[in-house]
Amino acid sequence: MPKSLFNIRIILRFLGHLLILEAMLMLICGGIDFLFKDHTQLVFLQAAGLTFCAGLFLALNGMHAKRDIGKHESFVIVTLVWVLFSLFGALPFYLSGHFNSFTDAFFESMSGFSTTGSSVLVDVEILSKGILFWRSLIQWLGGMGIILLSLAIMPMLKIGNYQLLTAEVPGPVYDKIHPRVTVAARRLWFLYSGLTILLVVLLRLGGMSLFDSICHSLTTMATGGFSTKNASIAHWDSAYIEGVTVLFMFLAGTSFVLLYRVFSGKFYKIKQNEEFKAYFYIVLVSGLVLSTALFFFADLSPVKALRTGFFQVVSIITTTGFTTADFSVWVPGIRFLLIVTMFFGAMSGSTSGNIKIGRIVLYTKISYNELKRDVHPNAVLPVFFNGRAMPATLIYGLFGFLFFYILLMILSVGIFFAMGLNMEDSLGVFLTSFGNIGPGLGNHFSNFFDLPGIAKWYSGFLMLVGRLEIYTVFLLFSRTFWRN
Repeated sequence: MPKSLFNIRIILRFLGHLLILEAMLMLICGGIDFLFKDHTQLVFLQAAGLTFCAGLFLALNGMHAKRDIGKHESFVIVTLVWVLFSLFGALPFYLSGHFNSFTDAFFESMSGFSTTGSSVLVDVEILSKGILFWRSLIQWLGGMGIILLSLAIMPMLKIGNYQLLTAEVPGPVYDKIHPRVTVAARRLWFLYSGLTILLVVLLRLGGMSLFDSICHSLTTMATGGFSTKNASIAHWDSAYIEGVTVLFMFLAGTSFVLLYRVFSGKFYKIKQNEEFKAYFYIVLVSGLVLSTALFFFADLSPVKALRTGFFQVVSIITTTGFTTADFSVWVPGIRFLLIVTMFFGAMSGSTSGNIKIGRIVLYTKISYNELKRDVHPNAVLPVFFNGRAMPATLIYGLFGFLFFYILLMILSVGIFFAMGLNMEDSLGVFLTSFGNIGPGLGNHFSNFFDLPGIAKWYSGFLMLVGRLEIYTVFLLFSRTFWRN
């Protein structure tokens, strides 16, 4: 590709500024360790120093860059930002001494930024407060998006490009809330931050410590699932805390654009949104079915069955991964229901992972149209979504996504199987990694400590591909992308 068509300097400049931002966030965690008199302040100073130097080097090499960002630069920037943030974000973990290798530290970091929530740690309660907060903070940053954050708080870059945003925001359709991308980014982050603060207050009222309330609010709104306790939310055994967490997991699984419009007074948008209605009814029906199954087959009381059933359904469908029960001991039929909801994911434009209900709705409509076309072969049957006809390019993109999803699943299961995992564990690791869900559904990998080293790197790759929804990453491996 000719240099004139590829603005390398703006890529270096953007990456450099973001790494400097990451270094500053590390210092905040070091300050938390200092306040709690933990022993890892120097760890964050060292990690922040290395990250700052790398960021400064890139930023200086990107000076005097033209501010034009095209599609090529957008895809490269988004992918490299997530990779570099995860690599440098692994430094505090690695330097803390709690991880056996940099491989484990990188796995934890990528799992955090991608909001997957899988962990190689057997005991999180031995970690310092700074490390625990870093685990929560990176999930919160990854939830709404690193690029979105940069557009919201770094106006000095003077880059306002919706191509950057759409390359990172999950879902088949992105609905603009403002013509200027920086204004849209700020509004979404303001809403995200406001809900997080509200959740901190509500969890604190439920008896959580301030530190635990902050950490769990960060990971709940990110639908990430990292916890400060080994038993996750079950540690508190509180119906109030579980109820509040379910509500905010559900909100985090809702499109933030829709939430913004509703909180702006446009309540009618809920009735008009087909994806939200599907999301609501899937959660309601799945929760009732699972609760009924737990009542009959797990010997739980009606109240406990409802409490456990709805918590696990919302946690899985939003890909948060918090747990209040060990579902690996449930009968296969109940676990199968969780696997089905796991495939769905929540709404497009939310912080959740996996396929997204918007795609499920569109696949259903397209399939129904094809049935009608068999009866009326000459009929023109547009696909409508939220009152708008979907363009053919979006339809092609939907089936391209489905093809790559199935292909990647088959290849990944084969790769994990070749690495020594059994078939169930191989499928479970793929689903949890690509879907950014967290807990493994196999017999052995609810914790990923024993996963082979090379499998951890590949699992991290799947987390990245799943978080950026295939195309953004796969395009970089296309010869066409690099061709004039």
